[in-house]
Amino acid sequence: MDSGEERRRRDNLVPLAALISREMRIEKMEKPIIKYGHAAQSRKGEDYFLIKMDCQRSPGNSSSTFSVFAALLQSLAKAVSFALLWIFDGHNGNAAAMYTRENLLNHILGAIPRDLGREEWLQALPRALVAGFVKTDKEFQSRGETSGTTATFVVVDRWTVTVASVGDSRCILDAQGGAVFSLTVDHRLQENVEERKRVTASGGVVGRLSTVGGVEIGPLRCWPGGLCLSRSIGDMDVGEFIVPVPFVKQVKLSNAGGRLIIASDGIWDALSSEMAAKSCHGLPAELAARQVVKEALRTRGLKDDTTCVVVDIIPPNNSIPPSTPPKKQNKLRALFRKKSHFPASKPSKKLSAIGIVEELFEEGSAMLAERLGNGDSTLQSTSGLFTCVVCQINLAPSEGISVHAGSIFSTSSNPWQGPFLCADCRNKKDAMEGKRPSGVRVS
Repeated sequence: MDSGEERRRRDNLVPLAALISREMRIEKMEKPIIKYGHAAQSRKGEDYFLIKMDCQRSPGNSSSTFSVFAALLQSLAKAVSFALLWIFDGHNGNAAAMYTRENLLNHILGAIPRDLGREEWLQALPRALVAGFVKTDKEFQSRGETSGTTATFVVVDRWTVTVASVGDSRCILDAQGGAVFSLTVDHRLQENVEERKRVTASGGVVGRLSTVGGVEIGPLRCWPGGLCLSRSIGDMDVGEFIVPVPFVKQVKLSNAGGRLIIASDGIWDALSSEMAAKSCHGLPAELAARQVVKEALRTRGLKDDTTCVVVDIIPPNNSIPPSTPPKKQNKLRALFRKKSHFPASKPSKKLSAIGIVEELFEEGSAMLAERLGNGDSTLQSTSGLFTCVVCQINLAPSEGISVHAGSIFSTSSNPWQGPFLCADCRNKKDAMEGKRPSGVRVS
C-alpha cells in the first residue's frame, strides 16, 4: 500500500512529452524573429554589404545560430544560421571593400577559441572583432593596393547585438518606445577631436585642402593622402596611423525587440539618426530600407553611393505591445544598465535608455594593448604554444612579443604575460602608434 508521501510524489510527476514541449516553448521564446530589407542607389559603385543568416558558433549545432550584417558598402552578397550584416563603403577604388567582404568574417571567427558556450562566445567577440579587422587590413596592405574602405559589422545573436565599425558608415538602434541610439562612432577628422589628436600625435598632419593663393577649402583631412577619415581598412598610401582598430559596442535588447538601421554616409550626410528612424516608422523592413534611401535622395540628391539595410528584431509571438514614447526628463535621467564582466568597457557619454536596452560593452581606443590585452584565459592558446592574437599563427615561447611591451627594441617588464604578437604584427602595432615610420620593416 502506497504511503501518502509516495502518492504525492507520483502525482507531481510531469510526463516527458510535456517537459519536452515546455522546453521547446522556452527555446522559441528566447529566439526573436529577424527580418531584414535593403535598398541602394549607386553613383560610384563602391558600396558593398553582406548579409548572412543562421551562422553557427558550433558547426552542426542548430541551437548555436547567430546572424551577421556587414556594410563595406560596395555590392550584395547573401547567404543564410546567427544573423550577420556588414556595410563597406570603399574609396579610391573598390578593391579594399571587395577584399574585406570576402575575408573579414573568417578572420573574426578564427580569433575566437573553439567550443565556447554562448555567453563565453559573446564575451570573446569584441576582442575577436579587433583582431579580425587588424588582420584584414594587414593582409590587404601586403598586396600593395592603395584603396580603402569603411566597415560596419553587426552580429545579432538572439537579443544581443554587437557592432564594430571604422569610418563613417553608421548603425543606429530604434528601440521600442521611440528612443534612438547610435551604436557606432563616426571617425571623421572634421568632427572627432580625439581622433585628430591621435593622428597628429602619431605623425600625421591634419588640415584642409589648400588652393592657389593659400585658401583652405573642404573638411579636415589627414596628410599625406588627404583622407577625411581617421580609421579605415586599407589606405596604405595615407599612413598606418589611419588605423583599422574598430569602435565596438555590445548591447542586449529586452524582449520587446527593436530596429537596426545600418547605412553608408550617403544616408547620414542627408539625414540625422532621428530623421532616418522616423521616416520609416510602421513599415516592414524591406519597405523601410527603401523609404530611408528615398528620403535621403529627396533631401540631398544622389551625390554619393547610398545604401541602407534595415533589420527588425521581433518577439517570436509579437505579443508585446510597443511602449509609449518616454517623457523627455525620464529619457535624459535613465542610463543603460551596465554589466561588470567586461573590464575594458567604458560608460556611454551620449546614450540614454528607458530600461529596455542593457549595455554590455563599449570601447573605442585605437591602442592594441588596450583592446587585446584585457581578455581572460579562455582566449589564450591551449595547444602548449603561444599564438599571435592578431594573425593566429602558433609561436614558440621565445618568439612571441607581449602586446604590453614597449618599443620593439625593448623587452617587456613581464615578457611572459600575454597575449602575444608575432614580429610582423608587432611592426604593424608600432606603425599605428607612431613608434616607427609607416612602411618601415624591422627585422
